[in-house]
Amino acid sequence: MKQIKSPMTSGRTMAGLVLGVAALLSVAATPLAAATDDDSFFTHLHTEKAMANVTVSPGHAGPVEIAIQLETIDETPLSAQAVSVTLVDTRTGKALVPVEASRDGEDGWHVKVAQLTPGRWMLGLGISISESDHVSIESPILIK
Repeated sequence: MKQIKSPMTSGRTMAGLVLGVAALLSVAATPLAAATDDDSFFTHLHTEKAMANVTVSPGHAGPVEIAIQLETIDETPLSAQAVSVTLVDTRTGKALVPVEASRDGEDGWHVKVAQLTPGRWMLGLGISISESDHVSIESPILIK
């Protein structure tokens, strides 16, 4: 005798299979996500003339290093003459002394900041592309 499966039984089997696969994927993905979390803060800033990929490491209170990669709007390396960094605590309005970044390759720059407190900060970049072409970009960052 031939057994006929009802659509309801087939649907429950398919739903069970999908849930099982989803559970396996979520368990497998969790250790990978935790392993790649290095406690840095990343932001992308852009204007009509320049873009900057900025990483603040670590992204918590204390001394931090800020790495900056500059690009043109066409996503090619941008060779700037100078880059300055400003940081303003948005809660208190207190600004740290602007710091000149050090060149780190053709399009890379970095700055070390002695002490950041937890909270929201406004990060500003002053980019001197040439003697007559300057760009200012700012973005909020979060320090834990």
